[in-house]
Amino acid sequence: MQKNYQQQTLGILGGGQLGRMLIQSAINYNLDIHILDPDAEAPCKDLCSRFVQGNLTDFNTVYEFGKACDVISIEIEHVNTQALYQLEKEGRKIFPQPHIIELIQDKRKQKQFYLDKGIPTSPFVLTETKADVKQHLDFLPAVHKLGKEGYDGRGVQLIREAQDIDKAFDAPGLLERFVDFDKELAVIVARNEQGEVKTFPSVECAFHPEHNLVEFLFSPAAISLETDQLAQALAVEVIEKLDMVGLLAVELFVTRTGEILVNEIAPRPHNSGHHTIEANFTSQFEQHLRAVMGMPLGDTGIRSAAAMVNLLGEAGYTGEALVEGLDEAINMKGVYLHLYGKKLTKPFRKMGHVTVLEADVDRLKEKAQRIKELIKIKA
Repeated sequence: MQKNYQQQTLGILGGGQLGRMLIQSAINYNLDIHILDPDAEAPCKDLCSRFVQGNLTDFNTVYEFGKACDVISIEIEHVNTQALYQLEKEGRKIFPQPHIIELIQDKRKQKQFYLDKGIPTSPFVLTETKADVKQHLDFLPAVHKLGKEGYDGRGVQLIREAQDIDKAFDAPGLLERFVDFDKELAVIVARNEQGEVKTFPSVECAFHPEHNLVEFLFSPAAISLETDQLAQALAVEVIEKLDMVGLLAVELFVTRTGEILVNEIAPRPHNSGHHTIEANFTSQFEQHLRAVMGMPLGDTGIRSAAAMVNLLGEAGYTGEALVEGLDEAINMKGVYLHLYGKKLTKPFRKMGHVTVLEADVDRLKEKAQRIKELIKIKA
């Protein structure tokens, strides 16, 4: 029987840039999108069919919002899962499923899941307090992560030696042995209710040295075909062992010895997939919609080699955003600008991104660096 997706309302918890780009894809399908976000000026506010300002972690707010939706998904993990369980009992479809969102909310449970399911990941120990971390000096160098509420580089500290212990969090967390990696990769994988699974080709991520945010992304990753296939297979293994419906970003380390380890996962569209809007036959945002709405998944093949440059608020500037260097940047061939509708900037806030399409890899890297030098977001 032919489904009419346009008769179903999709509710998204979170109205930031990911929701904004989801709506841009949803418009092509005439999908009715409802958004819940705590910010009265959220980037999605004027783009969705219905916008509700409210607390994403409050049971009643999420429950009342969800009652008006047929399908509910997320663009941020910090949401009230008890409300989602209740809505699921009452017949709403929740993708990703509430128990998966709960798992992702706690990095400790996430790492234990990898261990229990035989998914390769770095060695770790669970810690309750800063004093606990001091009991594991033999584990250094290591990364200490807050169990809950860390995101975009917050809640992560590199502890190289004993004198760095004061950086540790005095709250439940995990201490991961530092991985001497050769590359950081990401693979976006999607799975629908019918069990169809598709991966996007591996991408290579370059992080800001201080703020643990992606500065550049390159697609396809400069890796062997075998490594790409292994990375994609590992992403499929993760989503299938989760039995998850939706879109999953799988962040990976490739070690100096060629081993591939899962670092972290995110059950939603992700910064590592932004380039797919222009660079792939199906974008990660359309694929997310296809997965949660029960549609056939789209072709993830690459149209062109691409780079993605995150546009972050410049250090030392807080206030109404001013974008410098825009005209020169968008005058370059193969350059696609995405601003996120955020009126206020602050240091290292994600304000937008630029995708660059270019067949020649050396030229691609030159253009990406030039974009980074040209566009400055100040106040």
